[in-house]
Amino acid sequence: MALPATSDREKRMTLPTTPDPASNLGRSPAAVGAPTPDEHRVGRSRAMRRLRAIGWNLLPPLTFVALVALWAGSIRLFGIPAYLLPGPGGVFERLITDAGLLWSNALVTLSENVLGFGLTIVTAIPLGLAIALSPLAKQILYPPIMLLQLVPKVAVAPLFLVWLGFGMESKVVLTVLMTFFPLLIASISGFQILDPRYLYLTQSMGASTWQTFRYLRFPAALPVIFSGVKTSATIAATAAIVAEFVGANQGLGYVLLKSTSTMDIELTFTVLVVLTIIGIVINYVVEFTEWAMTPWQRAGN
Repeated sequence: MALPATSDREKRMTLPTTPDPASNLGRSPAAVGAPTPDEHRVGRSRAMRRLRAIGWNLLPPLTFVALVALWAGSIRLFGIPAYLLPGPGGVFERLITDAGLLWSNALVTLSENVLGFGLTIVTAIPLGLAIALSPLAKQILYPPIMLLQLVPKVAVAPLFLVWLGFGMESKVVLTVLMTFFPLLIASISGFQILDPRYLYLTQSMGASTWQTFRYLRFPAALPVIFSGVKTSATIAATAAIVAEFVGANQGLGYVLLKSTSTMDIELTFTVLVVLTIIGIVINYVVEFTEWAMTPWQRAGN
């Protein structure tokens, strides 16, 4: 049986088409294959976003440079003597010449901060979970904690020296007492923030109590808990210095108190700079921990 013959028109339709070189006649070589206006706009928008991101990240160091410049300019403009307000040059020079003294005492203060703040984290967050989920725990534990919070910590700091001595223990206890309550309140609020309808939904789907906590309640509470962690971390540095003011023979608070008593104002400002650096490092550590533990937040950015 003979196959039907294909017409010339059908043959032309089945042949692959190639671009006509004549269609590029009259166009410059640079125009052939050049990006379209839409591609130009997309490229410009990406470049602008990149520049804005770079500028945004440069704002903190530029602000620091501006503050140092304002500090130095104010001293020159108003003729402030060095025994009242030393210049940034002298302070930064003391950072180098007294590096050994500052480093050894900074390690002591940092150890007090880390130990005290670490104890706050491992006690305040579980206790906040218990108070948030158990009405009985709230009735039993919350009133004495609130009463303890109302006691002035600086007023009872000398008692810690009598009970625990001039060592690190009294500073750690005072740090815990000053940082405990803000993190506890944030933990209670964080564990109670979850909509009960989500709990009903997970229970209806057969999720266990641990699965509900691991995949629902704990992730929902993390942003609120980290807000309390940041607040407590700021207080922790102050608490250690206050404890060293009350009684200590080492630490940055001890060096700060000794420098003011001898009118070494340059050393006083140098210690303040070191304390500021420690606070910035602790803040960035907390920020990085939050970034690592809450990937769903950065996914939306």
